[in-house]
Amino acid sequence: TATVAFRVRGKAPELLNPVTGERKFATAYEEKDGRTLVPLEFNPCGSWFVVFRAPASAHLPTVKPNDMELKPLQAITGAWTVHFDPKWGGPATAQFDSLVSWPTRPEPGIKYYSGTATYEKTFDLSQSAIENRKSKIYLDLGDVCELAEVKVNGKSCGIVWCPPWRVDVTDAVKPGENQLQIEVVNFWPNRIIGDASLPAGQRFTQTNIRKLT
Repeated sequence: TATVAFRVRGKAPELLNPVTGERKFATAYEEKDGRTLVPLEFNPCGSWFVVFRAPASAHLPTVKPNDMELKPLQAITGAWTVHFDPKWGGPATAQFDSLVSWPTRPEPGIKYYSGTATYEKTFDLSQSAIENRKSKIYLDLGDVCELAEVKVNGKSCGIVWCPPWRVDVTDAVKPGENQLQIEVVNFWPNRIIGDASLPAGQRFTQTNIRKLT
């Protein structure tokens, strides 16, 4: 978090998110000593474009913060069914009792897997959680390596590739049982490391790297 000072006065700061393309006028800012002070919150590795073009009188500051206030609604717990691509050495289906990094798994087909895997599970959402909400509902994925697309009840809710790892599921969720599907894609090192211990005829990839450490 930081309060950024701009050598601008008489104009309202407009915030543009370079990842999502979303833009909004800052609700919290003040003018002081010929400058405009804007409190900003940055996600990890995040940034903002701040643009001044509209008169401040058209978008006066309020008591609301510039960033969303997130409150937990419920945790999605329990086991996941995960589908891998056997063509790339993974098992067709595996059970994950908890969400762990693939290299920590004992199965070689998962430990050294690179490509797309699909996580599936169902979760229940109460009628009151839908009816009484006053804002949007987001699904927070925690940490992802390296890219994921989220689908709820068959509807794509977006692709995430950087923090914060969350998507808007407001229009996809419903009271009662919901179907959740998350397609996760990782990088190639897993498969290359696994291939290094296999005979040449059993490898899935080719590389000019002679030694992996």
